[in-house]
Amino acid sequence: MSVLPGSKLISLEEARVIAEGARGAGRRVVVANGAFDMLHVGHARYLAAARAAGDVLFVAVNSDASVRASKGPLRPVVPEAERVELLANLDCVDWIVLFDEPTVAEVLRALKPHVHAKGTDYTVETVPERAVVAEWGGETVICGDPKEHATTDLVAEILKRFR
Repeated sequence: MSVLPGSKLISLEEARVIAEGARGAGRRVVVANGAFDMLHVGHARYLAAARAAGDVLFVAVNSDASVRASKGPLRPVVPEAERVELLANLDCVDWIVLFDEPTVAEVLRALKPHVHAKGTDYTVETVPERAVVAEWGGETVICGDPKEHATTDLVAEILKRFR
């Protein structure tokens, strides 16, 4: 896997240590998560808003296997190594971890962020991990632009234009 910009891709254990140090230094830790398949402006706006909610942003990225399990055998379109490399090139992203599980709960429990940021395709009430984050007093926030951009819609538009 070739991830250039400053090796932002780290293991969950490395992320745990960094998050613990950040919290100890009084910095606000934020976790955002998603597949980020076919990175688009909606993803960029979500991540920029997530970063604005704190001092250090960890982005938990669904592995290829995790994306296939949740979105079907034709996804992801973009392999995890390339998705991670694209995210690593965004200035708002401090650290990236990959996860295989169906939800990001394990990552959240390891990092214990002050904030779990989700995109506008959720409400606070519909975020599956909100109870997990509440275990240590963290908050769940919804951020980014209105849900006007989606990879599924992008794929449909490409197919429509190039058939």
